[in-house]
Amino acid sequence: MTPAIRLLEKYQIPFEVLQFKHLKTSVNFAEEAVEQLGLNPEEVFKTLLINVDGDLHVAILPSTHRVDLKAYAKACKGKKAELADVQQAQRSTGYVVGGISPLAQKKQLKTLLHYSAEYHAHIYVSAGRRGVEVKVPPLDLLRACRAEFAHF
Repeated sequence: MTPAIRLLEKYQIPFEVLQFKHLKTSVNFAEEAVEQLGLNPEEVFKTLLINVDGDLHVAILPSTHRVDLKAYAKACKGKKAELADVQQAQRSTGYVVGGISPLAQKKQLKTLLHYSAEYHAHIYVSAGRRGVEVKVPPLDLLRACRAEFAHF
């Protein structure tokens, strides 16, 4: 059981855990979840840590999208955004890259959920461990992460 799953239980959010055998050679973890679990790639969301004007933020976006850093900075009312380095992401969240969940991170960071999540009954995000995903309603994820919908 991961901190992310415990948080979903605490908030009494309906969720489903899906597991697969993570391949050590995999470098695109969201794509691996899509392939291993046979999911719709538009419903599998990845979690990225982004440095906006010196402050760390969380972006949750579909596995099929690349983050538009300029749009992300604008959505955060900032000027410049860049992906956080691996060590910074792991230290801040308490999770390992490839298993970073938007839920129950060590530090509560400003979190933006890609607007497209609103069009799905449920989405899949990392449960906090490589090879473990949770299926959750987007509005419940928004509440649990204290996130906002945004275009980026």
